[in-house]
Amino acid sequence: MAEKNLLTQETTLKQKTTLTPLQIQEIRILEYPTLELEQRIEREIEENPGLEAGSEDKETNEEEDIMGEQEDALQNDEFDLNDYISDDDDVPEYRTRTNNLSPDDKQEDIPFSVGESFQEQLLSQLGLLKLSALEQKVAQYVIGNIDEDGYLRREPEQLVDDLAFKAGITIADEQMLNIIHLIQNTFEPAGVCARNLQECLILQLQRKQATPAVSLAITILEKKYKEFTAHHYQKIVERFSVTDEQLRDAIAEIQKLNPKPGNTYSQDVYNATAVIPDFIIEVEEGTISIQLNNGNIPELRVNREFNEMLQQYQAQPSHSKQEKDTIAFIKDRIDSARWFIDAIKQRNDTLLRTMRTIVAIQREYFLDGDEALLKPMILKDVADRTGYDVSTISRVSNSKYAQTPYGIFPLRYFFSESMTNNEGEEVATRTIKNALQDIINSEDPLAPLNDDELVVLLEQKGFPIARRTIAKYRKQLGIPVARLRKKI
Repeated sequence: MAEKNLLTQETTLKQKTTLTPLQIQEIRILEYPTLELEQRIEREIEENPGLEAGSEDKETNEEEDIMGEQEDALQNDEFDLNDYISDDDDVPEYRTRTNNLSPDDKQEDIPFSVGESFQEQLLSQLGLLKLSALEQKVAQYVIGNIDEDGYLRREPEQLVDDLAFKAGITIADEQMLNIIHLIQNTFEPAGVCARNLQECLILQLQRKQATPAVSLAITILEKKYKEFTAHHYQKIVERFSVTDEQLRDAIAEIQKLNPKPGNTYSQDVYNATAVIPDFIIEVEEGTISIQLNNGNIPELRVNREFNEMLQQYQAQPSHSKQEKDTIAFIKDRIDSARWFIDAIKQRNDTLLRTMRTIVAIQREYFLDGDEALLKPMILKDVADRTGYDVSTISRVSNSKYAQTPYGIFPLRYFFSESMTNNEGEEVATRTIKNALQDIINSEDPLAPLNDDELVVLLEQKGFPIARRTIAKYRKQLGIPVARLRKKI
């Protein structure tokens, strides 16, 4: 007899944390650095007529003047709330925008962008070329497949198949290669659209003046690329019958090249934007003062005119449907304005409390400025002292900068894990990394130290570090392995 599948219902209890739309907005406001916060406030003032810039503490005469001007404006119909209300929508637009958000909508509230993207910069160069309509479409598709490093990671045959399948564009493999070569040979930065590192380096060298060193460098990369990457320089010398000095000059030309040409443009755009510190820390006679850098951030208040109009409407004994909609509109904008003002104040309080705790833990450093005085400190240390969640401390620390008497530093700079030295003392990992960097900087370039030798030398300095930890720190510092550090 066949078994029967029975459907059953069960009731289970689960605990689940769900953030409300307002909580999500508060988190985003907390994450904003100073510049983005300024732009967010400007946009909020433009979108919400119930919010305005200005201090609540004004002289009575000034308030009376403002109220008089507002009453005159109302009488002259210069300001009409009906202009803000849609006849088609019973629910005010601002309420819908504020209260119907979900975690998937996060990107809508990140307005800050700097300059053109790398893809846009390439497309702008494409517009300068005389190409047919078909060639334009193919070139646009190729550019769309170039990654942020500047590489075309897909084979021409794959691009041809994709164009035929997705866009109905038929093109020969040779035509695709011609478009790729056109981008490689004419577009900036040099090396863009390369399909691998070898091709990228060769493309950059071909743009240079044809000196003997450049010509030899191209030959090495074309014919002895594996030997070059493995630092088998003697084989290269014997193969091309060149001197050590000639080889050294060729390698010097290669070392000047950029292995990720796409990053050049992105980095230039980033550097063009000045870092605006979120905190200003000053030290005077052993006293440390901390303040938020809110010089360009206006004080906010609820629009007085809206408050007055709300009182006038509520004083009426009865209301039509349009008046009820108007009251709902005004109340919604006033509530949103008050929430936004409270969120800004809460952000400032959280930032200041967090920064004060960081300064308290790292007090010796802020008094002296010596990096060696930075104590081991992780996010949990600050969270325990402030009472905030670790995730809150993480959001405060990301994308925030502090101006100190010793320079401007990201808040992450003041955090560091710890290890125990031979004397049983906790030492910040930054101190160990600095010691590792110093050892490598002073090594013999003809006989660089391998990781096992670095373990011994750090042990002698009082840092018992495992070999795998050495390798991890070396990678974090951007230091290659010994054979790649060897100079000929």
